[in-house]
Amino acid sequence: MSAASKLPTSGATNSGNARFNAEAAAWDANPFVHTASKHACDAILARFPDLSKDSPTYDVLEIGCGTGLLSLSLAPFTRNYVAVDAAEGMIEVLKRKVDSSNGISSNVKPIAALLEDPEDPRLPPAEPSSPSSSSSPRLKYDLITSHLVLHHIPDLHGVLTTMLGCLKPGTGRLALTDFEDCGPHSKRFHSKAKMEGVERHGIPRKWMANLMVEVGFVDVKVEEGFRMEKRVEKWEGEFSEGGGDGKVAKEGMGEIAVFPFLLCEGRRP
Repeated sequence: MSAASKLPTSGATNSGNARFNAEAAAWDANPFVHTASKHACDAILARFPDLSKDSPTYDVLEIGCGTGLLSLSLAPFTRNYVAVDAAEGMIEVLKRKVDSSNGISSNVKPIAALLEDPEDPRLPPAEPSSPSSSSSPRLKYDLITSHLVLHHIPDLHGVLTTMLGCLKPGTGRLALTDFEDCGPHSKRFHSKAKMEGVERHGIPRKWMANLMVEVGFVDVKVEEGFRMEKRVEKWEGEFSEGGGDGKVAKEGMGEIAVFPFLLCEGRRP
């Protein structure tokens, strides 16, 4: 059994959503999430040169989109961009961004859903002109993305299976980014106050590759895509004890640590 599968799960899908609903309004105030999303966007664009602003042809699904920082960066390179998140508070923030974009983000469709079925009727129909009834086939995608989501998901096998079913047969691909589980150091990525909804301390590289193959993906690659610096606690609970509900409250608190991020790729056969 892998180190990842040994980690205790909290059954925290609902509690994690409660945390993200509560943090949604202030989410974009954190510079780290902007920088991380930019790195993820750059890594995906570098691996998928067919993503083009000049003649966008990709239909893209993002699972766990949050407030849409990655969504709105990638959307100009795509034909249709469906952004799904289980936290309604996050989706409400993204909807406001889309509504205020003066049509610039009109190809972005935010959906509040815990996606467990490739034929979920909340997803867009395969034919835009067809009525969106529960029996209509759902759109299949050229690319599925997620960023800093995998470590929050209790059942990664189930989510990957759903992703596989959402991709276009033969050509649809994954591009998922998250920080790597490199051992005890990786636990420092989250402060003690931010552990709610965390199911694993990063993604073990070989374990993830084997899991993707087990689910049915081919051409699987799980490789380092980029590295990031992050201010972390010097000891567990430092930020909470200093005030600020787990945030760095005073100058000089914490220390800088470097975390590798994986880009997990695979194709539906």
